[in-house]
Amino acid sequence: MALHDFKVLTFDVVGTLIDFEAGMLAYLRHAVPDSDVTDDQFLAAYREARKMPNTDWYPNDLVRCWHVIAPQLGLPESDALADGFRDSVPHWPAFPDSVDALVRLRRHFKLVTMTNAQNWALQHFQKTLGSPFDMLLACDDALCEKPDPRYFAYARGRFEEAWGYKQSENLHVAQSQYHDIGIAKKLGITTCWIERRHGLTGSGGTIESEPTTPDFHFHSLAQLANAVEAEQ
Repeated sequence: MALHDFKVLTFDVVGTLIDFEAGMLAYLRHAVPDSDVTDDQFLAAYREARKMPNTDWYPNDLVRCWHVIAPQLGLPESDALADGFRDSVPHWPAFPDSVDALVRLRRHFKLVTMTNAQNWALQHFQKTLGSPFDMLLACDDALCEKPDPRYFAYARGRFEEAWGYKQSENLHVAQSQYHDIGIAKKLGITTCWIERRHGLTGSGGTIESEPTTPDFHFHSLAQLANAVEAEQ
């Protein structure tokens, strides 16, 4: 299976292209500078909050998450800080390799977002990433969030209608085993796991799941771009 056999790359955004953990931790340090909560403690509490039932659309759900996390970790539980957590999203950084790698990948593929973030957040992420995408899909377009298989069916319908590409010509690129890699494999979609937490302990802010072996596996998006160019 060659990477050049694919025509369209669908991307998870938050966690794969945008470093949401760095963005959230930067907000914590700015908002509560005297807190002694460790990075791992905050990310673990966030991860558990996101696993709860009856979550809101993301990242509006960050408001609820702050109110869940704050009393657990001894942080101030004010509405202003909770709203600020959500409003920090436009300042979340891209991973250092994301912008350049997306430029390189766009020379070979159509690029499509498949993010669990709402459109308002995706517009900020698109700008942060240098506006590389040929199609922007958000959770409020699909009316569901991954790992719901309906999101994958919705995305396939959109790129088939736009460009005529079939599922066999789609490579799904993502960091989250829970939201993306496991369900995509079950649906027969070829997967590329970008293991952003390679070398780190734990799962950080990402919900844990049993690992699924992907079709392609890299530790960064730059490595994927390098592999594509090496096939030429």
